[in-house]
Amino acid sequence: MRHTLIVIVCAAMLAACGKFDKADAPSKAAAAAKAPPAVLLLSPEDLHTVNASAQATGPVITGSLQPERRADLRAEVSAVVLQVLKDNGEAVRAGDLIVRLDDTAIRDSLTSADEVVRAATQAFEQAERQVQRLKTLQAQGMTSMQALEDAEVRRNNAQSDLVAARARAVAARQQLRRTEARAPFAGVVSERKVSAGDTAQVGKELIKVIDPGSLRFEGLVSADRMHELQAGQAVNFRVNGYPETEFVGRLRRIDATANATTRQVEVVVDFANRAGAPRVAGLFAEGRVEAGASQVLAVPEGALQRAGQAAHVWRVAGQAIAKVGVRLGERDARSGEVPVLAGLSAGDRILRRPGSTLVDGQAFELANGGTAAASAPGTAALGATK
Repeated sequence: MRHTLIVIVCAAMLAACGKFDKADAPSKAAAAAKAPPAVLLLSPEDLHTVNASAQATGPVITGSLQPERRADLRAEVSAVVLQVLKDNGEAVRAGDLIVRLDDTAIRDSLTSADEVVRAATQAFEQAERQVQRLKTLQAQGMTSMQALEDAEVRRNNAQSDLVAARARAVAARQQLRRTEARAPFAGVVSERKVSAGDTAQVGKELIKVIDPGSLRFEGLVSADRMHELQAGQAVNFRVNGYPETEFVGRLRRIDATANATTRQVEVVVDFANRAGAPRVAGLFAEGRVEAGASQVLAVPEGALQRAGQAAHVWRVAGQAIAKVGVRLGERDARSGEVPVLAGLSAGDRILRRPGSTLVDGQAFELANGGTAAASAPGTAALGATK
């Protein structure tokens, strides 16, 4: 009986301890929620100082690089493709054979046409000799004028047959040349459309040849900004695939007709330094016409955090970071920066690439030597970004 009472008392004590733990759980969670956030460890590379910079105010141009000299070689006769001698990316010289079509039937037609020319030539020469003989005899009074006139008619008919036969031979020879697609200028094969064994109908595209040295920026500008454009204006633009290079060009031509759907106008921009231009057509490009410039505060795109139409940055001041709402202007396609119209002042320091776990008012420390050192307990490292 005594042992039974001891077991009952122990069980009651354990149950009471469990209740106390459950009762203390919310208070522990609340204490953890009220704990201050970890101190943020920053390196100089994590910070960006906001300064005023010159920003172009001209219209934005978006488009791609396209060659000025390009040729789409198409089949001019219906035949089977026998050979394709060049592939995509291979260089060609003017006159190089690229595609050969089956010329068997056309060659036979040319042989037949040449035979007809030979027979018509003999017939004409014979008729001409007959006319000359009759002229001699008629002068001696040994033949009539009617016989001479009949001979001249036969001579003229033979001459007409000869001219027609030569025309057919020229056409057959031209058809034979059309079975060979040759490069019209020195360049590069940009797109191969056929392979050996394909059947090429008249008008079928065989291959494309471009001159990489003639690339230019063909872009579109909003019709609302047309009044700011003039031929000869400088254009600064960037090309996809060359992120660290800023290209400079001159506005050569402004199209006279706007697109009926997009209400945009096509423009052509020549590279100022053609030797340093890319050699690959079709690359996306974006830039701005240098119609004017103004001094604005600008921040990198990566420093902004957006929520719908609103945007904010994280300003570093004193010993804590602060979430600051900003009003933005139009992104500069040349530099990739976004102008700040309100919310920041020149000299403010902001986080270059803020994370998603930052807290307004969170304390920070600067790492020595510009590199993120090992974080001590209670310290969070943002990480250097370059």
